[in-house]
Amino acid sequence: MKRLFIRMAAPAAILILLTFLIWLTDADRQLARLVFARNRQWPGIGRFPWDVIYTYAALPAFLMAGGALCVLVAGFFRSSLAVFRRQSLFFILLLALGPGLVVNVILKNNLGRARPCELVDFGGQYEFTQIWQHGASGSNSSFPSGHASIAFYMVAPWFIYRYRNRKLALIFLAGGAAYGSLVGATRILQGGHFLSDVLWAGGLVYLCGEILAWLLHLDSAAQPGNGRSAPLSPPGRPGERLT
Repeated sequence: MKRLFIRMAAPAAILILLTFLIWLTDADRQLARLVFARNRQWPGIGRFPWDVIYTYAALPAFLMAGGALCVLVAGFFRSSLAVFRRQSLFFILLLALGPGLVVNVILKNNLGRARPCELVDFGGQYEFTQIWQHGASGSNSSFPSGHASIAFYMVAPWFIYRYRNRKLALIFLAGGAAYGSLVGATRILQGGHFLSDVLWAGGLVYLCGEILAWLLHLDSAAQPGNGRSAPLSPPGRPGERLT
């Protein structure tokens, strides 16, 4: 538990600090005004490449989770794949619990934060609220960004490889963060989300990843220090096969 707390402390502190700076500078509304002000419309709507990114944002995540599901099922029939079942389960659970349950069900359906395009400032009917304030826009609200969260899910391999192959892990971390930021920027340009919605989408997915990695003991087979990939083993005692 202490190890989990240490791993979560830094990203949580960064989230809180950046949220404070966004609130202090009113960056959410200022950025939305900057995007909207030029032609009094949202430049990301109906234009290439933003509409394509929006439409297919979730595809890489579904492919990754779908591949993990195939490996998980195949592991019950082929002993050579059995050692990957725990890692496959991690990919599936992170998608279901991070972007799925936490972001889209618990938060988006209950906080009611109005999207930028729904604000009175931009021709809508709702007033602006901070992320910690309950809004009046109903379910499927602005906070956090669902599209950005499923894009940030692509950092998932970081939790698998960070102590086995640091270079590969960092590639996945940087790539997933970049993809999530691209999708988040798309949603900002479309008037669908604020900067803080995107920030917390990534932060929540990462924190869910830390919790799941701890619960599934993903680092138990790691051999830090030699720079090589260590064998991946199923949960339980060393050498015990998952049944």
